[in-house]
Amino acid sequence: MPSVPAGPTDLLFSLVVPTYNERANIEAFLRRTCGVLSAHYPDKYEVVVVDDDSPDGTWEAVAALQGELPAVQLVRRQQERGLATAVICGWQQARGAILGAIDGDGQHPRKPLGALPNARGADLAVGSRYMGGGSTGDWSALRLFLSAGAMRLALLWIPEISGRLSDPMSGLFVVRRAAIADCPLSPVGYKILLEVMGRGRIERVAEVAFAFDRRQRGHSKVTWREYVAFLQHLLRLRFATGEGAVGRLGRFLRFAVVGTSGVAVDFAVLLLLRPVVGDEIWAKVGAIEVAIANNFYWNDRWTFADAQGHSSPLMRFLRFNLACTLGALINLTLFLALRRIGANLVLANLGRSPPRPSGTTGSTSNSIGGPDPPPET
Repeated sequence: MPSVPAGPTDLLFSLVVPTYNERANIEAFLRRTCGVLSAHYPDKYEVVVVDDDSPDGTWEAVAALQGELPAVQLVRRQQERGLATAVICGWQQARGAILGAIDGDGQHPRKPLGALPNARGADLAVGSRYMGGGSTGDWSALRLFLSAGAMRLALLWIPEISGRLSDPMSGLFVVRRAAIADCPLSPVGYKILLEVMGRGRIERVAEVAFAFDRRQRGHSKVTWREYVAFLQHLLRLRFATGEGAVGRLGRFLRFAVVGTSGVAVDFAVLLLLRPVVGDEIWAKVGAIEVAIANNFYWNDRWTFADAQGHSSPLMRFLRFNLACTLGALINLTLFLALRRIGANLVLANLGRSPPRPSGTTGSTSNSIGGPDPPPET
């Protein structure tokens, strides 16, 4: 496994920028980045661009700027690929006592770079999209769902690591070299922050809010393969730094108990609200939301009580709600579809279709145990 050497540290701050096919963005990115860093750390920083031999010639564009921007260093990798390993490669070449990482597409704002290395006493300072003042920008609903789901998986598998951060998926952070020097690092895919948290000597963590910017040119590198790689990374970290098989089984059983209680709560609230609100759709919506709140409360207080981190209960609840959004919509759609084809309330809420009638059709009823009459057209 690669590791970061303990020295030299003749500079204060080394910022590593992994790139692949970012020629359209890199010049503006480097000019703005160096402008911010020069204002805060004149002659005490470097920007190390690690390019994976981009076919669009990103490395050539960086090389052309080095005469004008002497703080910019270039590493061109021709045999390796991958954002996370590129960051480690850059740290191995870097000369700073503080090491940083930022994407080269311009979507991470440069302003937090003035605050992150100055987080006094922190071993790790992270830019967060999910704390007060932060934002994911104009992400699509699908990307929001996938990001929220990934965070829930990280919390489930490695709560003692991911629970210390409001944004464990962030790609904008700085770490003291001494906190990761000579620690074996073996990331998979695009994310390296969890690797640093899991394998480094990280005691104190600080966070700074930031808003994700719109990509101006080029295309995002995030695909479904990166989410698969993320799952592989979680499993690797779990077994490398984990709580053991007994602890994992106990947490899984608590998670399963909470999920079962949510099903019971959903049924109870649906039956209670249906005659009160007089509208089956709103009764089901209310039942789903109360079940989500139930699951959040018990997971937060019981399943993941050791991993609440520094975020507020409200922020944790909002993130949990976001992660449950797609499942809730599927649940509601299936329920309404089954009711429309004649399933009784119990079967529809269980996601079961009504039995096929045999012979002549008997009388119908509007009771909970029997099918409703077909809707009027």
